[in-house]
Order: sequence, then structure tokens, then C-alpha cells
Amino acid sequence: MELIYTILEFIGKGGWVLWWIGLVLFLMWTFLIERYWFIYGQYPKEARSIIARWNAREDQTSWKAKQIRDAWISIAREALNQRMLLIKTLIAICPLLGLLGTVTGMIDVFDGMSGQGSGSARQMAGGIFKATIPTMAGMVAALSGIFFSSRLEQTTYVKTHQLADNLSHH
Repeated sequence: MELIYTILEFIGKGGWVLWWIGLVLFLMWTFLIERYWFIYGQYPKEARSIIARWNAREDQTSWKAKQIRDAWISIAREALNQRMLLIKTLIAICPLLGLLGTVTGMIDVFDGMSGQGSGSARQMAGGIFKATIPTMAGMVAALSGIFFSSRLEQTTYVKTHQLADNLSHH
């Protein structure tokens, strides 16, 4: 329960943009986890099925057989890379939302200063602190996504080439 209060306090200090960063972060991690689940849970079954179908073929050397092999590899590659563009887009949105939070926070600072007519250093420092929280949150969210999506891309590349190697030309 204390964790929830801490998170709500953090969001209160950072402003409404943190809710959007949290939503984008939730979606990004949902898709990342789904991709890892597919690659390590579902894809091995599909790869074994493709390899079994290939090995069951009598003709593995003709032009037609090569086209079928290439098509099966392409279908597997598409299945592995599904939603990667969406994940990359969500990663790119995180720092932009952080920047939006910084801009809106600074607008609030200057609006408060103009309304009160004072340029208090303490008031300005508190406002700048509030404005930098969304930037930090957006960058941390993006960095976590970049690391795991890069690993995911590398894994899909390796899995695709392993499948191609297993569908040998005899």
C-alpha cells in the first residue's frame, strides 16, 4: 500500500504527463513480454513444425522447393518480428512525452511567477524540479525499452538464421 502512495506522490510532483508516460510504458512492456513469450514459448513449436514439413518433402533441391523454403523462412521471420515497429514507436514516444511534461511544467512555473509578480528563487527551483521529473521518467522508460527491444531484435535475427540453417539444401 505504501508503494501506491509513493507512486501517486511521484506522479503528483511530476504532473499529468506522468500518467501518459505510465500508460505508454505499460503498453510497451505488455508488447515486449508478449514477444518474449512468443519467441521462447510458441515459436519453437512452429519452427519444429516447419522443419518437419521440410524434411518430409521429397523434393528439396528444385527451384520450386527453394521458393517454398524461402516463403516458410519469410513467414517465420514475420511472425518473430510482429509488433516490433509498434514497440519501437512506443519507445520513441516516451522521451517526447517527457519533454512535453518539461514544457508544461515550465509554463506553470512562469505562469505562477507572472501571477504573483515575484521571481523567488525557491519558487523557481521547485517549479524546475517539477518540470524535470517527466523528462527523467520518459528517458528511464525509453532506456528500459531500448535495451530489451534490442535484445529481442538480436534474438529474432538468430532464430531466423537458425531456421534457415535447419532447412538445408540436399
